Amino acid sequence: MTTSRDELFTYLDALGISHNTVEHREIFAVEDGEDIKNNLPGGHSKNLFLKDKKGKLFLVSALGVTKIKLNQLHKVLDCARLSFASADLMQRVLGVTPGSVTAFALINDPKGKVTFVLDKALLETDPVNFHPLKNNATTAISVKDLVLFANKTNHEPVLLDFVANDGKAALVLNENKLHL
Repeated sequence: MTTSRDELFTYLDALGISHNTVEHREIFAVEDGEDIKNNLPGGHSKNLFLKDKKGKLFLVSALGVTKIKLNQLHKVLDCARLSFASADLMQRVLGVTPGSVTAFALINDPKGKVTFVLDKALLETDPVNFHPLKNNATTAISVKDLVLFANKTNHEPVLLDFVANDGKAALVLNENKLHL
């Protein structure tokens, strides 16, 4: 079952997570909506739903300007080569459509099949901004609350520094555990 925006907000409220949402036109790519982003404080995210050649799933949430070298990322994550997952798989696992991929979609993966990868640069902004399951709005929460949300949805984040090592991602915490 796919979670609705109202159900997401009810869940955030139950966790004590403060959130602020701004409605806007649909935004399908990071490059879209600069006029909207310029009026919203904090870090704006880009989110990639990836699958490795063995079927392992990843959701990467990064600062919108972060360069991600997909052809190198599998080495850091210790998995098979990565590619973008299909729209059908995205809908089945995360309950969202292309253009609406968001960290909030982890609520639709209660068994934690998806590995959640967070960009260190995104965590250095506050608040952080994500679509609330559809790309026609942006919801801001604190960095601390993003990590709380991830942990409560059974997705302990893997923290990567995408600007380390000449643009190649580097694991920040060897034990892959992040608590703020």
